Amino acid sequence: MGRAPVRGGFAAYRRLMRDDPRDPRLPTSPGFWRSPLRGPWFTSVLGLVLLAGVTVLFLTGLVSYAAYNPDLSPVNDKTPGKGILGFYLFAWPTDPPWLYRLNQGIHVTLGVTLIPVLLAKLWSVVPRLFALPPARSLAHALERISLLLLVGGGLFEFVTGVLNVQLDYVFPGSFYPLHFYGAWVFFAAFVAHVLLKAPTALRNLRQRGEEKNDLVSPRPAEPTVSRRGALWFVGSGSLLLFATTVGQNFGGPLRRTALLAPHGGGEPGTGPNGFQINKTAAYAGIGTAETADDAWRLVVTGRTGTVRLSRARLAGLPLHSSALPIACVEGWSTPDQWWRGVRLRDLAALVGYEDDPPDVFVESLQRHGAFRKAALRANQVADPRSLLALYVNGEELSPDHGYPARIIVPAAPGVLNTKWVARMTFGDL
Repeated sequence: MGRAPVRGGFAAYRRLMRDDPRDPRLPTSPGFWRSPLRGPWFTSVLGLVLLAGVTVLFLTGLVSYAAYNPDLSPVNDKTPGKGILGFYLFAWPTDPPWLYRLNQGIHVTLGVTLIPVLLAKLWSVVPRLFALPPARSLAHALERISLLLLVGGGLFEFVTGVLNVQLDYVFPGSFYPLHFYGAWVFFAAFVAHVLLKAPTALRNLRQRGEEKNDLVSPRPAEPTVSRRGALWFVGSGSLLLFATTVGQNFGGPLRRTALLAPHGGGEPGTGPNGFQINKTAAYAGIGTAETADDAWRLVVTGRTGTVRLSRARLAGLPLHSSALPIACVEGWSTPDQWWRGVRLRDLAALVGYEDDPPDVFVESLQRHGAFRKAALRANQVADPRSLLALYVNGEELSPDHGYPARIIVPAAPGVLNTKWVARMTFGDL
């Protein structure tokens, strides 16, 4: 005789689990999962796509963190106490000038593009999350632990990354340390899982058939789509996300295709200052009284003392031009803009560093938001394209673009291109 239906909510569910955890009505039973799509070939294809994609994401994320020069000055280091996890950090270069733009564009666009693949992969292996017993051996226990860390870490990294890109980050706690440490936990579990599963995945792909394992349902439902069709569906979702995100890395008409990017769509204005920004003057608490020509002075300090420069005096110094983009950690960037201003190395020379420009500590008038202060390395100061810009595209900077003066440095993250500069201190930081 068949078993009578069990009613009574959670209490009945617990009784059922106690009596027979293999009952097909329970997620702990292979018979509960009836999709005919699940199987070793399907999950292996998704796993190998993620193997390549996640590796690129991890490496570009580490490179992005290095671009902030976190070992240069505490104000640049948003992940204090990183210890040995910062073993790879290096002095960030200025060439090629589009380096950070390319790196961060790949990191964010690829991360968004992989979301359907990640969700499909999690769906394909969900029966294993409920499998009993929890561990059949030490090797199986290690595999289950790596799987839990992989699933939890992957969801955490993708969710925090998307929140940072889409909503200016609303997750509790600082984005930088959470995302940084989460990436290391996730990638460690990822590497362990790959070492355990790569041989099996490659064998499954070579065989192309479906050997029986715990992912294949013992009582599958009637198929409505083939496994290859399901892969095409996942790939189409990724392609759609790619097409509606990648435009944020470009200017002109392509930016209008970035429907899922917060800085996508058309340019935010017209004219020489009509290109993307992250912080407005109003958001940063910048008023016209403190940036007026008769009130604002740039304070420059170095080996030989301190000088105070009005904007008119700065404009009277030798001016130089650089064609450089702005690239943000959120993945958006601008095309090259034509900046004109005083070279940073010339400002260093004013305070005693004629031949050997050192690191510089830059302070802004900004009152709200992160990176009110930032530090640049000596190689960034020495680059002839690094400017304290007064003009852009032939016109004065607008208030939102940093009037009276802003930093622009090749290959640097946008937040290190400090706007509304008030003070520059050259020398040991």
